[in-house]
Amino acid sequence: MSDSAVHPDAHLFQVRHPEWAATATIYEVNLRNYTPEGTFQAFEAHLPRLASMGVSIVWLMPIHPIGEVERKGSLGSQYAVRDYFGVNPEFGTLDDLRHLVQAAHVLGLRVLLDWVANHTSWDNALVQQHPDWYQHDAAGHLVPPVPDWTDVVAFDYSHPELRRYMTDALLYWVREADIDGYRCDVAGLVPTDFWDEARLELDAVKPLFMLAEWDELYPSGGLSWEQFNSDTKLLEKAFNMTFGLRLHYLLDHIAEDKQPLQDIDIYLAAERAKYPPSVYLMHFTSNHDVNSWDGTEYERLGPLALPFAVLTVLLPGMPLVYTGQEEALNRRLAFFDKDPIDWQDYPLQDFYTRLLQLKRRHPALRNGDTTSCFQRLPSPNEDLYGFLRHKQDAAVLCVINTAATPQMLPLPPETAGSWQDVFGDTLLAIREGDQLPVPAHGWRVLERV
Repeated sequence: MSDSAVHPDAHLFQVRHPEWAATATIYEVNLRNYTPEGTFQAFEAHLPRLASMGVSIVWLMPIHPIGEVERKGSLGSQYAVRDYFGVNPEFGTLDDLRHLVQAAHVLGLRVLLDWVANHTSWDNALVQQHPDWYQHDAAGHLVPPVPDWTDVVAFDYSHPELRRYMTDALLYWVREADIDGYRCDVAGLVPTDFWDEARLELDAVKPLFMLAEWDELYPSGGLSWEQFNSDTKLLEKAFNMTFGLRLHYLLDHIAEDKQPLQDIDIYLAAERAKYPPSVYLMHFTSNHDVNSWDGTEYERLGPLALPFAVLTVLLPGMPLVYTGQEEALNRRLAFFDKDPIDWQDYPLQDFYTRLLQLKRRHPALRNGDTTSCFQRLPSPNEDLYGFLRHKQDAAVLCVINTAATPQMLPLPPETAGSWQDVFGDTLLAIREGDQLPVPAHGWRVLERV
């Protein structure tokens, strides 16, 4: 495909992205455990560091008061919302949140709030005020959306009054705190037409960036394939991006020797078959659910944790970094209790900075750019996965090695020329017929100069 070619599926729906999102990366903040204080004010001191790392979007886990009835653990789940218009006093005040958002904006960062529209805590006032807004079983009892989620009860969106209430709550935080969008929890369990209608009202106040916890290629955490809707159409109007869950679990399976490395090609083909090329998904090796319930990236991926992090940044899509990954945190954070990170010397700050800043500046790595080309590099064995991403004369070459021994990647003629080693700070002159050495359980990232 030439750089100017139009993808044959480009006539399908087009996701409308803000221009700034083309170079964006996202960082998830577990506010409760980010600092010993666990507050907006304490986290705010980290914003300059994150901005210098190349982060564009800061996603705050839910900031609302947490239910006490049927609470799990000592502090409860942040996804058991007791009051959609309140701020959890554990984190600070509304003014503290406003100050955090303003400080982020000064640094060029956008802020997303985590929004739980599908369910509430048992003691949310709406349970008493509007019991008809909730789902009930045959005996008339309130029900959780998933059996294991015993601390929450599910809404019934057939009620127009509930839709009005939830839209007003979404509008409140845009108006009162000047946030830049939402990450929406299990978004596919909420009717898409609700999101479509709410998005129109939200954008009338301020153009937002909307991230759905969903992937039409794989069920969200806690859901079975039977509960999963693979045709939500969330990206057609309401959302800018969804999770890349299928790629995430594929990387886990590769590390467990359950699937071959080359199945990444099958994944990319499935993504392109499902979504038009203007769509980009969010890719990651960890997030709050994965870290707490599945294990750290080091538990799940072992020596492939960093090579796979390289893939999540440089494959097509928007990369996510989760709280503590730049600290090489190798501990599952408690989900329902206080469990602060002991920040030391940020051993992976430089690793993520090199990747995220490359992502930010390079024209071939822009999110949702249908004129940027992805070219697989033939591998001599199943342990190497390499690709070129190029746009006109600009190119990035990436290869990872999953083997415990060094490998050599033969380079095609089009790679001849001068390259900057992004991690080695050296210039390389590649000639036709050259091979690129790749360290054991390692990677090479080159930028054409």
